[in-house]
Amino acid sequence: MPDIVARPRVGFIGTGLIGTPMVQRLLECGLSVSVWNRTLDKATPLVEFGATLAESPRALAESCDIVCLCLTNTVAVHDVVFGPQGIDAVLREGQLLIDLSSIAPDTTREMAERLAGTCGARWIDAPVSGGLPLARAGRLIVFAGGNADDIARAAAVFDALSQRVTHMGGHGAGQLTKSCNQMIVACNLVTIAEMLAFANKSGIDAARLPGAMAGGFADSLPLQVFGPRMASGVDAPRIGGLGTFRKDIDQVVRLAGECGAYAPMATRAAALLLEASQVESIGADPDVSRVIKLFVDHTV
Repeated sequence: MPDIVARPRVGFIGTGLIGTPMVQRLLECGLSVSVWNRTLDKATPLVEFGATLAESPRALAESCDIVCLCLTNTVAVHDVVFGPQGIDAVLREGQLLIDLSSIAPDTTREMAERLAGTCGARWIDAPVSGGLPLARAGRLIVFAGGNADDIARAAAVFDALSQRVTHMGGHGAGQLTKSCNQMIVACNLVTIAEMLAFANKSGIDAARLPGAMAGGFADSLPLQVFGPRMASGVDAPRIGGLGTFRKDIDQVVRLAGECGAYAPMATRAAALLLEASQVESIGADPDVSRVIKLFVDHTV
């Protein structure tokens, strides 16, 4: 097994909404970072911060010690790793692949086993929580699944990106923990939107509520980040996509059904987010702050 590298060469695939500030943090911490993104114009600006633009995912994987993925969904991760131009063809024995995406835990286990069997590379599922504010500050929370020694070898990356890494178990355990996290977040967001709409209709200044509730039992990071935006009708710039939250909570409902867990709150949150995405004034994938329109515009 390769030794821990103090300053590994990092390759980062997926420089979207959350991936971009992660790359910036890695660069700020003095790491060498190569980047690639399917949509080139999302990766090119990072060159100004010191990143190297790779010609392809395979070229990126060949040039680095650790490959990080931050992609939209399970299909995207599978395509980058095992697709026709998949990086599995060039990954080396013992090379680390850190999947920071939020994807299916069952498929994660399958992909980790397949990768180890075909080329000997080591998979860590490491979905994160905290959103843009904590990504920019390098204070994300990481839920890690995989081998403990592999997670230790990734310390330089995790130290740059996070305030805490919790090793939850074997492959897929990190993704399962993220699903638990998203159960709370999705239900919380829907309840925040409902509460603020109720406040408006009952005569309370909804814009004052996040500050009034700060530090109490009703407080949360989603309340402080999205609450003011919901209350004031602000949904730009986009900091959390409705489509992403729908993808995550739909997965929770699927997993709950498969393991026999009773999840009525998650099921209702998934239904409400679907309903919101079908409202013309909201749209399929705006900033999730716009969900408040579902409650404000609803007539009883």
